[in-house]
Amino acid sequence: MRHAFLAALTAPLALGALSAAAADFVSRPPPVDYYSPAPVSRWQGFYAGLNAGYGWASFSDGGDWLFGQPTGGEIGFTGGYNYMAAPNLLIGAEADFDFAGINAMSYPYPGLVSSGSLNDLFTLRGRVGYTMDRALFFVSGGLAGGRTEINFQNVWGNFWGQQSSYQLGWALGAGVEYLIVPNLSVKAEYLFTSLGSNSYFNFSPWALQAGVNNSQLRLGVNYHF
Repeated sequence: MRHAFLAALTAPLALGALSAAAADFVSRPPPVDYYSPAPVSRWQGFYAGLNAGYGWASFSDGGDWLFGQPTGGEIGFTGGYNYMAAPNLLIGAEADFDFAGINAMSYPYPGLVSSGSLNDLFTLRGRVGYTMDRALFFVSGGLAGGRTEINFQNVWGNFWGQQSSYQLGWALGAGVEYLIVPNLSVKAEYLFTSLGSNSYFNFSPWALQAGVNNSQLRLGVNYHF
């Protein structure tokens, strides 16, 4: 009799506890799966790196007839700064210097041997780009400069001349860069440079004017600080 009385007394309490537990179980949302966040792309800041490529050039002002159309490789250094002006808008500045071996030899007519080359090239350019996570698509433009050299030998006229000069001009290009890890990127770009005309062999019967236009495809790797 006593056990029956205790059971009757505790039954409502047990039923209340079960009801509360059931209500609590129903009201709790299911656990959400956790995924680690994607790595943050580190475009903003200073960077430096190396580049190498292939160029093909032509002399302007009729110089291509005398000196041919030079081709060859180049290798050099790159440095710059990126600023994220908006979540996907990048603006920046980049400078590079390349040692170039872009040259050609020509034989315009019998007795005349000539050659022309573009030996050094630097650019200082602004960049504007659009980022898509790890990828950056950009255009660039600015100042260019390069050292050219021409050789001219006329057997019949008993004339031989060699002259080099440093010429300034402009550069325009576009490319894509990709962050393979947060601090390291690879780059591919096309760059066109046009160097202004210069005078060669002044005060001689073979005085002439010539400039150099150069197209180049380059690959590069940059470290982002």
